[in-house]
Amino acid sequence: MTPTNGHARALPRYVLAGGVATASHYLLMAVLVEARRWPAGAAAVAGAALGALVAYALNRQWVFGGQGVPHGHALPRFLAVAAAGALLNGLLVWCGTVALGVHWLAAQVAATLVVLGFGYVANRHWSFSR
Repeated sequence: MTPTNGHARALPRYVLAGGVATASHYLLMAVLVEARRWPAGAAAVAGAALGALVAYALNRQWVFGGQGVPHGHALPRFLAVAAAGALLNGLLVWCGTVALGVHWLAAQVAATLVVLGFGYVANRHWSFSR
C-alpha cells in the first residue's frame, strides 16, 4: 500500500471512528442520566472517557493499523493529542464568538473541522508512529 492510498483510506476511517466514539459517549451519557439518574456532568465525564477509549481502539487498530507501536508509546500521545484538541476547540470557539462575534454554532462547526484536521495529522504522524 502506498502512502497516498493509506492516507486516502485513513482519513475517512478517522472521521467514522470519531463518529462511533462520539455516539458511544452520548449513548453512555444518556443511559447514565436517564436510567441511572446520574448528574449530567458526571455522566458527561464517564461518556467522554468511554468515547476516548473507543476512539483510541479504533484509531490504533482500524484507522492507522497499529503500525507496531506499543500501547505505552501510543496511548499517552493519543491522550495528549485529545487534550490539545479539546483546548484548541475551546480557544477557537471563544475566538469565534467573543473576538469575531459569530454565532456559537458556526464557531463550533469551524472549530470541529480545524480540530479534526489537527487530530488526524497529529495522531497519524506522532501518536501511532514510531
